[in-house]
This record gives sequence, C-alpha cells and structure tokens, in this order.
Amino acid sequence: MTKRFLSIGECMVEMAPAADGNFRMGFAGDTLNTAWYARRELGKDWDVAYFTAVGDDAISARMVDFLDASAIATDLIRRIPDRTVGLYLIQLDNGERSFAYWRSESAARRLAGDADILKANLATADLIYFSGITVAILPPSERQTLFASVAEAQANGATIAFDPNLRPRLWEDADTMRKAVMDAAAVSDILLPSYEDEANAFGDRNTEDTARRYSGQGVPIVIVKNGACEMLALDRGNIQRFTPDPVASVVDTTAAGDSFNAAFLASYLRSGELSPALAAGAELAARVIGQRGALIDS
Repeated sequence: MTKRFLSIGECMVEMAPAADGNFRMGFAGDTLNTAWYARRELGKDWDVAYFTAVGDDAISARMVDFLDASAIATDLIRRIPDRTVGLYLIQLDNGERSFAYWRSESAARRLAGDADILKANLATADLIYFSGITVAILPPSERQTLFASVAEAQANGATIAFDPNLRPRLWEDADTMRKAVMDAAAVSDILLPSYEDEANAFGDRNTEDTARRYSGQGVPIVIVKNGACEMLALDRGNIQRFTPDPVASVVDTTAAGDSFNAAFLASYLRSGELSPALAAGAELAARVIGQRGALIDS
C-alpha cells in the first residue's frame, strides 16, 4: 500500500538571481522545497503531497500546475477566492542569502481556517512535515487548530516531523515565537532545528543544549543541524555526532536545510537508522548549495 508524505506550509513565487544578473521566476518555500526533494528521494511506495491554500487567480493556478508537474499531489490544496500567493526575492552576498517578502495577504495564511478540512487532510498522511514558518504565518487561533489537528493525527499513528526554522521577523514578538515553537515540538516525533537560529532565539550554548531542550518536550528524535560543523542527533537519550564532508564551493545556501530534511527523512523512513540518514541529508544539502536557487535537478 502506498504511504503518504504530507508537507504543510506556504509555497511562494520565488524571484532568484541568475548568473547574468537578471532574476528568474520560480516557485519555492521551505516546506515546498522539502516536499520537492522528498519526491525525488522516496520510492514509488510513497506519495508526496502538499497542503496549502492558494487564490483563484492565474498565478495560483500556475503554482498548482508546477506542483502537479513535479509529481507532488495537489488534491488537498484549498482555493480561497479573492486571495493570491506570496512572493519573495533572494539577494546573494558571497553565497549567503537575504530575502525580501510580499506575503501579508497570501492565501496560505488561512490554510488552517477550516478545522474539519485540516483534520481530514492530515488523516490521509503517514508522515506529516511542517515548519516554524508554517506556524508563524497563521493567525494565533489557527495555530492552535493546527497543533490540535497534528496531535490527533499523531495519536492515530502518523509520524510528525517539525523544523522550527526560526524567522523572528514573521512573529509578533520573540516570546510568542519561542512558545509556539515549543508547543509545536510537543506534538512532534522528529525535530530538525538549526543550531545558529536556536542559539540566537533561546540562548543555547551548544548543540546538545538545543537537543535536550526539545527532548524535554517529549520529542523522541532531535537532529541539530549546524552548517558545515558537527551536527548532533539525540535519539531517545542516545547521542550521535556527525560532521559533513567539506563543500568545495558554496554558491547559494538557499534550501540547504530544507533539502537536508528531505533526504534525512527519506533515508530514515526506509531504514530506521540515523547514521545513513544523516549522511544522506548532508550529501544532498552539499549538492544544493553548490548551485543557484532553491530547487536543483542534480
């Protein structure tokens, strides 16, 4: 029987710099990036689906067509009249990225607006993946709707994976961000935080601090990404450490963590073993940051 990997969040129009200095239009977003790479990493026994909300305009239709063409199932996507999709622009400085966003009225902000639809969609999934950005863009009451629906899916047997992907500019204030992220962790089975972000937001002194803070929320598996440095995996109290191979050329770090998450989860779903999953995540992320843009073909 085919299993379903369901990614929840916001897909946006991406304007990314090309080598000639012009900008190229595409579609991307943290949870969409992970779904896109997961589709390539998982075998035919897995279906990869994306849940979001889009408008009823031409660019929304074009986005759904892109997902369909990428073999990502779109049957769960909500259409909201008189709304559209968000847009972001990438700026690069020596391979490091910065972003400008236009998303305040995007349809995706209402993806959890109908609790019955949300619960029904989550009930189709064997693995549910979402991020701190998914949580941040929702109105406060709908964040709680999302957490309750995720918890119900977990109780019914789904595995929940969550990347905090901390983006302070999306939140009302730092305390709200920290509380919401910890609430999301409490309904998760696999956590995929990035150490630098966590240290800035929570004051963690090292990767083990980050892992144990989330483990204290009852999370069985915490994978603390750490760029090119040693990462840490905490599996039900047991620590593993992994250092990625050096990357010869860093062109664009966009989607480094998203692609790591996809390859890690795909490998772990196949084998149930952390060591090969960590290596798979690091290998794909290294290839992604060696090229421009969030989504690369090879």
